[in-house]
Amino acid sequence: MYTIGIDFGTESGRAVLVDVRDGREVATAVYAYSNGVIDRTLPGSSTPLPPDWALQDPLDYLAVLRQTIPEVLQQSGIKPEEVVGIGIDFTACTMMPVKKDGTSLRALDAYRDNPHAWVKLWKHHAAQPEADLINETARRMDQKWLDRYGGKISSEWFFSKALQILKEAPEIYDAADRLLEAADWVIWQLTGVETRNACTAGYKAMVQDGDYPPREYFAALDPRFADVVDTKMSRDFAQLGDRAGSLTPEMALQTGLKPGIAVAVANVDAHVTPPAVKVTDPGSMVMIMGTSTCHMLIGTDVQEVEGMCGVVHGGIIPGYYGYEAGQSGVGDIFAWFVNNAVPPEYHDAARAAGMDIHQYLESEAARQKPGEHGLLALDWWNGNRSILVDADLTGLLLGATLATRAPDIYRALIEATAYGTRIIIEAFESNGIPVNELVLAGGLPEKNQLLVRIYADVTGKALKFAGSAQSPALGSAMHAAVAAGVYPNIKAAAEKMGRQKDRVVQPVAENKAVYDKLYAEYKTLYDYFGRGQNDVMKRLKAIKYQAHS
Repeated sequence: MYTIGIDFGTESGRAVLVDVRDGREVATAVYAYSNGVIDRTLPGSSTPLPPDWALQDPLDYLAVLRQTIPEVLQQSGIKPEEVVGIGIDFTACTMMPVKKDGTSLRALDAYRDNPHAWVKLWKHHAAQPEADLINETARRMDQKWLDRYGGKISSEWFFSKALQILKEAPEIYDAADRLLEAADWVIWQLTGVETRNACTAGYKAMVQDGDYPPREYFAALDPRFADVVDTKMSRDFAQLGDRAGSLTPEMALQTGLKPGIAVAVANVDAHVTPPAVKVTDPGSMVMIMGTSTCHMLIGTDVQEVEGMCGVVHGGIIPGYYGYEAGQSGVGDIFAWFVNNAVPPEYHDAARAAGMDIHQYLESEAARQKPGEHGLLALDWWNGNRSILVDADLTGLLLGATLATRAPDIYRALIEATAYGTRIIIEAFESNGIPVNELVLAGGLPEKNQLLVRIYADVTGKALKFAGSAQSPALGSAMHAAVAAGVYPNIKAAAEKMGRQKDRVVQPVAENKAVYDKLYAEYKTLYDYFGRGQNDVMKRLKAIKYQAHS
């Protein structure tokens, strides 16, 4: 028997066909979104989007299903009747407005030209004013649930984006019969049944102890927002590993699968990964490293940790509290530097060496000792998710001279993201949540060994590694196996299907001693620019917005 897991990422969607007996990945297919990340103009439009917008086209998600599922079946030679279930994971919070039958507003001619009708991607940061209002109002009304989110709701989260739609495009808000995560929308398309997964509801939509904040809280944000839960949401939450429904005949025809097979409740790419790397108990921090990094921990009780993205009972593994933290820019920062600030001669040298530019810069930067370049950076090119929860913070590079070279900056940026991870680890440890080791998953640790070495030395932790390059998709396939009844729960599935490499990377004491000194300087800058001592970053951003208005 086999299941299919589909990982909907920032740039593409990928499907993995998995043998449920041992987690062996039989076939993989990738579909790059035709419209990618929409952050400049809507497709077919020349009107610029405002700063900090990031949208996607939901029709790309349907194309992933139509393209990748038949491809993995064809590659493998597996018969459709041998596939017993399908599961998906998604970036989050990635949300959208739809009609009561599930039709995306973006797909309707009347709304296609309005950017608020499209999917707001996880890294859409233009709802920071709404996030500020959500946080100020919650503190004023003494809303205890705010502590479960480290004291701040992010501009990336669900109701920040929903409130932005109401305030900036009330006609779209009124036209939307439902507001929901793109993950749940895809499950709706597969099964014909609307479900709300407990994971995104808990981490991204402020659901704690089984319900949303009270109606009077939403009314205090905006009187028109008072009934947002009653009219556009749902109070029924489907648990991870449960069966959301069965594959419809229509979607079976489009994908080549058999109708009626199990479709698992939707999950989040980060949260679905721990069981895929055999982490089902406390003590190990799982880091899913790509364009951003998500930090996942399991605990036996609830602790309040500054800047955590959320803690949800059963949010990762049933029976445990699942903690989430994150950095909103990691791989994206390295890509920004390569695409915008690396001189042509480095690209030429990379081609001559038969390397891509990242590999070349890594090889050059790896020649240096810790501290040799004399640089220090703050890793806020895409704002700060944890622990400051502030999308208005921006990047900073200190120590540059006329002798500074591109590999120096490349290494300093990697180091900055490692310092950001150490801040997060120390926040959890100081609140009694153990972090004994790090388990790395995602594309970055597969591609960049300098990054692996730096993270071990900066954090002082042993690093272990996912046994699959497609851990989120594998995790989704594992949840599909649970939904199909192959395994009684995800812990049992993890024992058979989860995968971790034998490799372990230990920190080098000599390197860590240098990084401890640099980290102390990083924390000084972190507090100075990030905790209101100097708001120059916000003032510059305000001037930028004025120039665009």
